Amino acid sequence: MRRYPEYKESGVEWIGEIPKHWKIVRGKFILCHKKEINSDFQCNNLLSLTLNGVLRKDMGSAEGLRPSDYKTYQVFYADNLVFKLIDLENIQTSRVGIVPEKGIMSPVYIRLESNSDLHERYYFHQYYDLYKKHIYNFLGKGVRSSLSPSDLLEIPLAFPSLSEQVQIANFLDRKTEQIDEFIRIKVRQIELLLEQRTALINQAVTKGLDPNVEMKPSGVEWIGEIPAHWEVINTKYLFRLVTEPAPENNDYELLSIYTSIGVRPRKELEERGNRATTTDGYWLVKKGDFIVNKLLAWMGAIGLSNYEGVTSPAYDILRKSRPLNERFYEYLFRCGLYFIEFKKRSRGIMEVRLRLYFDQFGQIPLVFPPVHEQDKIANFLDHKTEQIDELIAAEQRKIELLKEYRQSLISEAVTGKID
Repeated sequence: MRRYPEYKESGVEWIGEIPKHWKIVRGKFILCHKKEINSDFQCNNLLSLTLNGVLRKDMGSAEGLRPSDYKTYQVFYADNLVFKLIDLENIQTSRVGIVPEKGIMSPVYIRLESNSDLHERYYFHQYYDLYKKHIYNFLGKGVRSSLSPSDLLEIPLAFPSLSEQVQIANFLDRKTEQIDEFIRIKVRQIELLLEQRTALINQAVTKGLDPNVEMKPSGVEWIGEIPAHWEVINTKYLFRLVTEPAPENNDYELLSIYTSIGVRPRKELEERGNRATTTDGYWLVKKGDFIVNKLLAWMGAIGLSNYEGVTSPAYDILRKSRPLNERFYEYLFRCGLYFIEFKKRSRGIMEVRLRLYFDQFGQIPLVFPPVHEQDKIANFLDHKTEQIDELIAAEQRKIELLKEYRQSLISEAVTGKID
């Protein structure tokens, strides 16, 4: 895309050069902070700033999050700019939005509206660019790293003519919607690949690889038919519970189980404030053992360890008690078919307290093909799932590139790097 004929220095590091006929102004000269309290105290069209923009809040799905009243909530109008500039280190929340319709919003939000002749959507894109460049984080103050309305209005902004503001905003609205649609298509492709992956695993671990094999009832309703030469055996006859404490002052690898990726060394995914000070008394884990998070087994927190190490005593360690292919059973345990049964056999007074203890886990029936067939199925799934995972990774890379392009386009347009 072509550039403007002439440029000048803006004097603002994160804006850089601007077209010669543009100006730099502080927000306070073109926008003002308004706070209008919800005077009728009613919940009239509750809005929320989300990662997908400003949306109506579905209170039906958030009953427990309702405030006792809405006396402190503030009124917003269509095209108002809305900001959430507290706790700026939290990257899991959105910071900037433009309001699509009149409604009420949380008192923690900052509302800005125009006090001059300008196009709000252009300034929404410019403030969004500052958010993506982490400028708010750089300017944040205090223990919780926050910006006040007056701090926000001191930030310098690029100020083209009104006609250019309209052109830029219309251009970005159109182009970002196109890019967002491409991203939605890629996300859907990933969802379809994941569904294909799950279906492939479910079919292989419960029906085998031969579509012409003779079938028989498994005797377990939720498993259905299985190949006639397969067996169904309870878990306790295939795996035993192991409780081998680690020695004092050990330096073994600390392992953990994750619902999405299985067993991994904790150091690979270390989170701040989540590091064990000692692993004395932790359970020893051998390569080929299964680690079971009793609290989250029904969500997929069970996996095969490819590592020697130790893990939390809050977990159970299962070790095979007869010849079998551990990789086959990792596919079986993590395919989703068993999650309902894991939950059904878990104990607890509420869902967040459910625990799957081995006395119940051991009663769960497992399919048991001949070991040579387990090997064949595991090798087949290793190959096929690797192919699907590569396709998923390729789509995810495309999404990241589209997001980078989207943000680059916004930044270039609002600061005048393209005409």
